[in-house]
Amino acid sequence: MRDPVFAGIEDRAGPLPWILRPKGFPGLLRAICAQLVSNEAAFAIWRRVSALPGATTPEGFLALDPERAGIEGGLTRQKVRHARALAEAILDGSLPLDRLEALPDAEAVAALCRVKGIGRWTAEVHLLFSHERPDVFPVGDLALQAAAAQLRGLPARPDARAMEAMAAEWAPWRSIAARLLWHHWLHHTKRATVDPA
Repeated sequence: MRDPVFAGIEDRAGPLPWILRPKGFPGLLRAICAQLVSNEAAFAIWRRVSALPGATTPEGFLALDPERAGIEGGLTRQKVRHARALAEAILDGSLPLDRLEALPDAEAVAALCRVKGIGRWTAEVHLLFSHERPDVFPVGDLALQAAAAQLRGLPARPDARAMEAMAAEWAPWRSIAARLLWHHWLHHTKRATVDPA
């Protein structure tokens, strides 16, 4: 990646933190917690959910009373439904987690997106942070769009289509580009260096 947009990010923001998440149900559940909320809210929700006994296993989550998962875990009813759908898909084999690693990026995204409540952003964030795929870029992520706009001096955030075209220049290391852009945005907005999703 020789795009000058990345020059100086680590000089300004410090070394790039290498965030990793677990594979499988816990990592996907954490991505569901982060859907459509701020980083701070995502962290708060995840802390509450992961503190519930058994909640980070498919069997344990399904054993939880859905009302308890919502009230004590801080999950919306929709996210409880999505997490339960994920747990069921893992247990009944319709989401073949054991084969996910061997699938090409697009096929892995498609396999994850067949589960109700997992869209492209959730699938890509999971593949990027849990599987360390080198060339995944969540083009719909608002922070990535805002960072790209700010660094390139654009008048507005690029939409997902424009972001996809821009990110194509960074292949085959688009995951590194995403990490650097998140790192820049957290520094630029004066937020703590935390997991961007």
